[in-house]
Amino acid sequence: MKQVIAIYPGSFDPLTNGHLDLIERGSEIFDDLVVAILRNAEKSPLFSLGERRAMLEAMTERFRNVRVDTFDGLTVDYAVKVGAKAILRGIRALSDYEYELQMALMNRRLQPGLETVFMLPAEEYSYVSSRLVKEVFQLGAQIKDLVPPLVEQRMREKSEG
Repeated sequence: MKQVIAIYPGSFDPLTNGHLDLIERGSEIFDDLVVAILRNAEKSPLFSLGERRAMLEAMTERFRNVRVDTFDGLTVDYAVKVGAKAILRGIRALSDYEYELQMALMNRRLQPGLETVFMLPAEEYSYVSSRLVKEVFQLGAQIKDLVPPLVEQRMREKSEG
């Protein structure tokens, strides 16, 4: 029997309910799903890599076939390293599609055996992005339904401390 491993790469800064929606549904499609946090030295994240990993592990521990890891470099190289056959990506809007299509085609050129699977988020998360969550939070808006309670708590701790 063929075991299909997929990776769901991203910065997850912060983890949103939209991310969790894709993780949950991806865990039902793939035999194993690796949530892969990209280490990007050029960005200034709200949360450290360790903090993001700890929150993701806490929020995904209920899924028996999901694990969290970190990587740097090309997504396709990481996919080969873990034996993945697919990359899971979420698409919220047409602008996401244009960017993701370019990435998927480049990834296919670099690693022809690796497929990209696009998923639409649940309707209630179709507008939610990490960038937007950080923006509205910094301006004092409620983010209760946009991120898991643990993430909201950690964001509050960061802003107060």
